[in-house]
Amino acid sequence: MITLGEIVLIHDLKRQGLSVSAIARKLGMDRKTVRKHLEVGISAPGYSPRANHPRLIAPYEDYLRARITAWTTCRASGCCAN
Repeated sequence: MITLGEIVLIHDLKRQGLSVSAIARKLGMDRKTVRKHLEVGISAPGYSPRANHPRLIAPYEDYLRARITAWTTCRASGCCAN
């Protein structure tokens, strides 16, 4: 994620006469990222929260919890090896 300070720095370095490649090297960014922010101008980056997706493990959670409980009970009573 890029900060507003980095965007301002990109524009300052461009005003100083550095090329897009030189700016990218200096800031450790991709040239396309630098070029994009030079085209857009100085504006605060807008990030929105990601949409919630169902967890892949959700259908198996009850089974896994039961297995973990059974395993810990077995371990505590000493009936299992390892």
